[in-house]
Amino acid sequence: MRSFSEQQIGALAPNANALSNGRKISGGGGFVSRMRSEDDTFYMGECKGSGKSNYVVSADFIEEDKPVFRCSCPSRQFPCKHSLALMFEMAAQKDFPVGEIPKDILDKREKKQAKEAKKAEPQEAKKPVSEKSSKAGKAARTKKLKKQLEGLELMKQMTDQLMNTGLSAMGSVSLKSYRELAKQLGDYYLPGPQNYFNQLVLEMEAYQKDQDRKHYHQAVEVLKRLRALERKAVVYLNGKLDTDSPEADDDILYEKLGGIWKLDQLESLGLKKEQARLVQLSFQVIYDEARKEYIDIGYWADVDTGEISCTYNFRPVKALKYVKQEDSCFGMVKVPMLCYYPGGINKRIRWESAAFEPVTGQVLTEVIKHACGEISTAVKTAKNELKNLLSEDSCGMLLRYERIGKLSGEKGELWVLEDETGERIELAGRENWEDTMTALSLIPDPKLYHNQVLFGVLYYDAQDRKIRMYPCSIVTEKGIIRLLY
Repeated sequence: MRSFSEQQIGALAPNANALSNGRKISGGGGFVSRMRSEDDTFYMGECKGSGKSNYVVSADFIEEDKPVFRCSCPSRQFPCKHSLALMFEMAAQKDFPVGEIPKDILDKREKKQAKEAKKAEPQEAKKPVSEKSSKAGKAARTKKLKKQLEGLELMKQMTDQLMNTGLSAMGSVSLKSYRELAKQLGDYYLPGPQNYFNQLVLEMEAYQKDQDRKHYHQAVEVLKRLRALERKAVVYLNGKLDTDSPEADDDILYEKLGGIWKLDQLESLGLKKEQARLVQLSFQVIYDEARKEYIDIGYWADVDTGEISCTYNFRPVKALKYVKQEDSCFGMVKVPMLCYYPGGINKRIRWESAAFEPVTGQVLTEVIKHACGEISTAVKTAKNELKNLLSEDSCGMLLRYERIGKLSGEKGELWVLEDETGERIELAGRENWEDTMTALSLIPDPKLYHNQVLFGVLYYDAQDRKIRMYPCSIVTEKGIIRLLY
């Protein structure tokens, strides 16, 4: 008989309320009957609901890693609370008598298999796209590229004006025209540059309010990235027009300008890995004021290679109730097909389906062996990544340490990490990120401050002109001690 873990159910739940309601239905004896197929690929139950008739809820496992949940209730959530309740019934190992799979389910399976078979047909066997349709699609993409170039030229004029005025005078600059341009960039299919420009306006606005020099330094960093993106994007877009190839490619600029990847596109470009094993090292939620979005960020280690990758879940403020928030993952994720986005060291990753297994000591030992042993090597790697203005402004890494402790500095006590060579790097929080330093100071076992591995994010502090490390978790052979949730 199949079962679900609490973590698996939580990962499938659309939100915390649905998860809680599903648990209550199961715990309160909401099911009046249960059934499973002899081959263990189908589970079904009748559940009491608010209507006159019981709801029929089922879980189809004909595709092992892609279970299909169905329910006769009118809920628009997926899976609904009744489907979650069925999972809790399975998790509790309640009795599911063997029965026959309903005919309508068999018919749906047959239709789905036929659809998948058609999808898997060789390209030449499929109905060819008409020449007229192909030309129309290409013409639309070409038109979009030209529109993007127009928007970049407009953006260049505004940033040139700002540079000529001088950032030192940004406290007296009128922000009205800059705000208007930020809105216009969306009309030019440039949401990526639009986000940077919104961020620049926010820093200028903050500087006008409090005259804090940190906003000046941050505005300079944003402007540098904006200028670099504009220059490289112009070359990139003109190159695509010159070669008459407006299609998406594996250049990072496609996404930086606002392109949206589909999993099949990433697979077709070879940006994939089969049978990947991942362990989440850290998870946090940040709010991006420029984008008006909450971003759920997960940092993951590839058990086999040690590569650190990221998952991003963007939740616009205007659509919070429609977009499920991601959560921490405490199991090892086995992914049949892992897709990578073009990028630097910490590439963004996505997958369609996965299975969960416990994180064993052997798995943690494999992760630990990939940790960097020297601070100098880690910092050099981070510098090479951070100096690329199209990359992220931080770099997640596993770093082996001899000890973690406090030192007296010019600004008071500092937390530092020391490697086996005696070299040190400062550990510190980061503005607008959650506080992990308090958790670091409250670790109850002092042994954890010695001879372990730290996962953290290296970043450059432009104001103090130094690279620091934002600590996220301590990885041991017995478990991962998270400084966040």
